[in-house]
Amino acid sequence: MAELRDNLRKRWDVCRDVPPVEAQKTPWKLVKVLRLLSIALVAVLVFGLAVGSKSFFLVLITLSSNVTHTVPAQNKPLPLLCVSCAMICPSVLLLIKSLWKFIFKNSQTPKKVTALWVVVVESLVGLGSAVLTVMAMPHFGIVTNAMILNSLSLLSSVLQVAAQSVKGHGYRYLWPSILSIVLTLAGYVLFIVSYLLPEGGERMELWVGLAIGSALLVSLTWWQNYFTLFNNSFLDTLVEDMENSRTVVHILSSVVRILVTGAVVGAYVPLSGRDWSALTSVEEKEKQLVLTVMAIQVGCAAVCHWFAVVACKMHALRHAFVLPLHLASIAVLAVFLVPISLAFKDSSPNANYTFTQYCADMASDEVPSPAPDWFQGLVMDVTRSLCLREMSEEMNIALIGSASLCWWLGLVLSTVYILFMKVGRIERTQDFFVRRMYEGAFLEQSLLLNTRFVVRHKEKKRSKCEKVNVFLCATMWHESYDEMIKMFISMFRLDKYRPKDNSHQDVEFESHVYFDDAFVDVKGSRDRHVNEYVETLVDAIREVYTIFLEEDPSIFRDRPPMPDQLILRTPYGGRLEYSLPQGNKLIIHLKDKKKIRHKKRWSQIMYLYYILGWRLTTGYFKKLDKGEPREELEKSLKKQQENTYLLALDGDTDFQPAAVMLLVDRLRLYSHVGAACGRIHPTGTGPMVWYQKFEYAVGHWLQKTAEHVLGCVLCSPGCFSLFRGAALMDDNVMKKYTITATEAGHYVQYDQGEDRWLCTLLLQQGWRVEYNAASDAYTNAPQDFKEFYNQRRRWGPSTMANTLDLLGTGSVTSEKNSSISKPFVLYQILSMAASILGPATICLMTAGSFSFVFNIHPNDSLFIAVVPPTIYFILCFKLKSDTQITIAAVMSVFYAFLMLGTGLSIVGSMVEEQTIWTPSGLFIICTLLLYTITAILHPQEAPLAIYGLLYFICIPSAYLLLAIYSMVNMNNVSWGTRETAGAGKQAAKPPKTLRQRLLQGLPDCCRCPCLRGDGMEMMPEETVVMGQEVGMRGQETDVKPQENTRYLESPPPFLEQCWVTQLQTRTEDYNFKEEHLQEEEEIFFIDLQKRYLEPLKEDKVKQDQITNDLKDLRNKVTFVYFICNALWLVATFFLQLIGSSVTIKIPKASLNLTATGEYVYIDPIGLMFLLGFGLLILIQFLAMLYHRIYTMIHFVAFVDTESQNEKKSSKYKPPKRPEDTAQLGEKEKNNMASTEVEMYRRYSTAGTMV
Repeated sequence: MAELRDNLRKRWDVCRDVPPVEAQKTPWKLVKVLRLLSIALVAVLVFGLAVGSKSFFLVLITLSSNVTHTVPAQNKPLPLLCVSCAMICPSVLLLIKSLWKFIFKNSQTPKKVTALWVVVVESLVGLGSAVLTVMAMPHFGIVTNAMILNSLSLLSSVLQVAAQSVKGHGYRYLWPSILSIVLTLAGYVLFIVSYLLPEGGERMELWVGLAIGSALLVSLTWWQNYFTLFNNSFLDTLVEDMENSRTVVHILSSVVRILVTGAVVGAYVPLSGRDWSALTSVEEKEKQLVLTVMAIQVGCAAVCHWFAVVACKMHALRHAFVLPLHLASIAVLAVFLVPISLAFKDSSPNANYTFTQYCADMASDEVPSPAPDWFQGLVMDVTRSLCLREMSEEMNIALIGSASLCWWLGLVLSTVYILFMKVGRIERTQDFFVRRMYEGAFLEQSLLLNTRFVVRHKEKKRSKCEKVNVFLCATMWHESYDEMIKMFISMFRLDKYRPKDNSHQDVEFESHVYFDDAFVDVKGSRDRHVNEYVETLVDAIREVYTIFLEEDPSIFRDRPPMPDQLILRTPYGGRLEYSLPQGNKLIIHLKDKKKIRHKKRWSQIMYLYYILGWRLTTGYFKKLDKGEPREELEKSLKKQQENTYLLALDGDTDFQPAAVMLLVDRLRLYSHVGAACGRIHPTGTGPMVWYQKFEYAVGHWLQKTAEHVLGCVLCSPGCFSLFRGAALMDDNVMKKYTITATEAGHYVQYDQGEDRWLCTLLLQQGWRVEYNAASDAYTNAPQDFKEFYNQRRRWGPSTMANTLDLLGTGSVTSEKNSSISKPFVLYQILSMAASILGPATICLMTAGSFSFVFNIHPNDSLFIAVVPPTIYFILCFKLKSDTQITIAAVMSVFYAFLMLGTGLSIVGSMVEEQTIWTPSGLFIICTLLLYTITAILHPQEAPLAIYGLLYFICIPSAYLLLAIYSMVNMNNVSWGTRETAGAGKQAAKPPKTLRQRLLQGLPDCCRCPCLRGDGMEMMPEETVVMGQEVGMRGQETDVKPQENTRYLESPPPFLEQCWVTQLQTRTEDYNFKEEHLQEEEEIFFIDLQKRYLEPLKEDKVKQDQITNDLKDLRNKVTFVYFICNALWLVATFFLQLIGSSVTIKIPKASLNLTATGEYVYIDPIGLMFLLGFGLLILIQFLAMLYHRIYTMIHFVAFVDTESQNEKKSSKYKPPKRPEDTAQLGEKEKNNMASTEVEMYRRYSTAGTMV
């Protein structure tokens, strides 16, 4: 009968109620266009900056030549000094960065052999660089100088051939390196012939020899790129020690480079017949020109190096890295030769005038000098250096041109391996480049030759990354149907994105939901029943399962049957195990608060020990008992812990698979990252949600990014955060997280903000917490004022407690955690001080508004501004929580109007005084400007800036009234939210007793006459609380009881049913097959409950003691908190009372920056606070810019490497099927006909049953 009903229902029940399932919020076409634009922009920047860096460096070389006239001969030490400064500038930058790490972070000292090796190699490289650029290159022409630097690839090509030969992979991949060697040597031969064959002075053979010898010394720079390929134990140990002691090695190499370069330049100037004292007599015009050229060259080189790294990380190696750098040398020649050719045409007296004649006239000074212009003067100097040797004869032109081409082709062939590099989705800089230091004198050569060399194999081996296991762990309690639908859609979407058996083999997902307080007592039943929220959860899963199982939109679609799911009784309550459509698992843990401790932190402890303790570790102990090697097991277990991630979720979180993968990238790339969080977007409607949208935006745009860049994130929210298993299993983390609150401070720090406390434990143990702005998640936010205040009442004190705990152990934590430096601790202290003084700042702001609008004396306005919050502060100690919130809501409305007046008063003050050049005016304008730029840099979130006005007028409510409410109610440790949330789609109907529901489902003939009419009230309604019907479902009130009887074969024993049978009869689409928990796992849960999760017994005496302790803690903290604000206000009051004798006098300027003769008076405390707050915003803004660029890099790399499974699967293509039965075979037709006849026959006889 049931089979018949199901088949018939499929024919008429064809309409669907499908919630929106978004495949991807970002349009892929737009993303691809933006990716191409960003790559093109980076390519242009790399090319332009590389050309600029090399061009200006060659200008410095030209200015230091004896044949040029822009800088007189006696002043040549100045350009030589600038050349050396341009060379050592990268070393200086690396030294500063390394010293910062050495002082504020942990560093390892290298071995003596390593230190000696570094000193020797860097001395030789520094000597070669200085000799080549300072001594040799000024004696050559511009073409030679532009192209001889490409010959630095000679030693790299030789080592490439040697490494490939040692690996024994044949000559297939050797020919580019061999050709590079041949071409580079040929270039040297042509270079020698071109300069030594003609007769010339100036000891040209010396400079040629120095140039070639120093170029070979410089090519030692990249020895580390190849020496590790020879499988030599000494070299491998040496390189490994250098990697481990990278900071100290960088300091040592930078110092050696600076000293050697300084020594060479310092000795060469007097040896060349010049005097350093000439620096004091250089004219200002010459000094300004040379210093400007040097500054531009240094800036171009540093920025070009940074953008080159960006290009590599964006997976634009070919288009934005290799190609621009290879073309840079040719472009530099064009930059110099084009102006020279134009000047030659302007100076040509007739059509037969050749360039060699022009060079001869230039050498004899017969060419008329142009007007005294710096650009034309540089062109003439470049022409003189060119005409000295390179363009004097046609033979020289051919030789130099051929040598330049050979060198350039040699560099191209020696770096052709970069085109075949395999780049992961997200790579570290050290994975691309062997050395962290670039070379300012030969930028493009250093970038290309410094790229990590990998020996290529004959067979193409697929790069396979280690597989990671991600466990999605959601905690639920009183979520509504719509909230459950959102979260389960996200889980099913992830199942579709990475099926159990997929070709990627990079990540495997398994979902867990821990449902608190899932059971209720039902009178008359032999066992406890699940509550209405669990029934709603089962319905939500069934609805989402149907959506993802039935992908065919056709009305004649084949509806695949849902597989049977599992239901298990467990020591903590029960478990539902779902096999998702693509093979991944979804496990629902139903917690009975009478058997196991409830609330969110204890659910987290439950899944931490179940997944990391039982599932992960127990198997390795079994292998150890079987006799497997202990060392291998320990190594494998450690690797498994590092590759096991837990994604913490709330029951209403909505996310895309891409958001999870972006977080996985952060943990996979950096082994010291213990947790990573994404961008949380609050959802909902109403003014409170609008306020939170902008608040969350500003918090993530500025505060989260500043923490990530300056140190590390202090709080990874529990609604969407990815944790590393190894970090959670570390000492003093997971074990300490199980501590039961026994003191008043524990209740505030441990239970009111469990996610922040867990992050504090990770930070104190040395792990890093990161933020990824491209990983978006959406969660419901409080929509009414009361719920918002209660939520922040929990968050505020918890945030302060954990921050003070971290700052209190700042020195110890900074030693353990390399991401938390002492400057970062100072930044957090300033942020905490600004947060504590928030109420006093709001009072001063409102006082200024009163003073300007109503023309009241500043002290009187300050008194008026302090009175309302003081009264509210006193009332909070006397009134109930709900009354406090009501008063705060009323006061918030009045403060909103006052803030609007405050904003207008500031604008009016600037208009009245005809100036914006005041501290308050500049602060407001700069803050608005920074926020506007920040919003523009977040184009997808820029519309949130509309809510900025609402945020502004709500500042007093959030930073004054809410601060008072949070501090005074610190002793209230209840959750405060979702206390009365509903579960159904619509408002719940009045509950009925079990017997009422039972009898409503029975036909009249089966009901007992004594229970009709008033007899229905024999059982009191309060004996059971059940939100949904049990047993027969889907019966409408307009269906006659007689029609129901034909499906009721035998009434089930409803009064004897348990939660298992309750859920088994809940759905008709699939069956819950009951199974039993394994004995060992059952023992584990029993032991876990007894050890950590046993329900807390009520102890009236202890509860009273804790209540008193919480009130005492509240009184102490409130006193300290508000006494700080009172001291700030009193100090401001007395400074205003004293008058101008202690104030700072600032000249007032008009809009055009002309002095007005008037002054603005501001007290020193107010100015100090204004400057401090402005400094914090500026630091956060700069950190945001830095973080924004790296977010773009990561997202572009993700788009380039991640397969678009979501986008492809969203465009469903129905499978090919026969259009009608005519295309079926005769056998299939007969089978179909017989089946239909049998179904209709059974249906016709079913009407006579009962």
